[in-house]
Amino acid sequence: MRCKVCGKDFPSLYHFKTADTCLGCYEGLTDEERAKAARPSPIFEMTTTAFTLDGYRIVKSFGVIRGITVRSRSVFGTIGASLQTIVGGNITLFSELCEQTRAEAFEMMVNHAVERGANAVIGVRYDATEIMQGVTEVLCYGTAVIVEPVP
Repeated sequence: MRCKVCGKDFPSLYHFKTADTCLGCYEGLTDEERAKAARPSPIFEMTTTAFTLDGYRIVKSFGVIRGITVRSRSVFGTIGASLQTIVGGNITLFSELCEQTRAEAFEMMVNHAVERGANAVIGVRYDATEIMQGVTEVLCYGTAVIVEPVP
């Protein structure tokens, strides 16, 4: 990604925290400027699990893009979740971890699409694999495209 403040390239992994500014520039922003910088890109509204976007036509396809994150449960989280299983119901510690992990993978995928020059992502899917006990990989993938409104 290219920082809107200093113009330097920065790793897209940081992008989901600071939007269009590198961490160095983000640190120097006022609270108002930080709120503006942290606004999500319009591409977040242009993602779908479908293979078309109503009212738009696909002009160019950039192919498959992805976001991958690997997470493990902490010992304390596992103990807390184990206690929640005794009571039953929603195990909130794991639910929150899963939601954060999916959101991170999704944002990485969108950043990958932006890096390729896309303004939309179609065919969005998730996949998860336990790569070892207590360690899970979450993959979010789709097809990066450029779309334009249908006249």
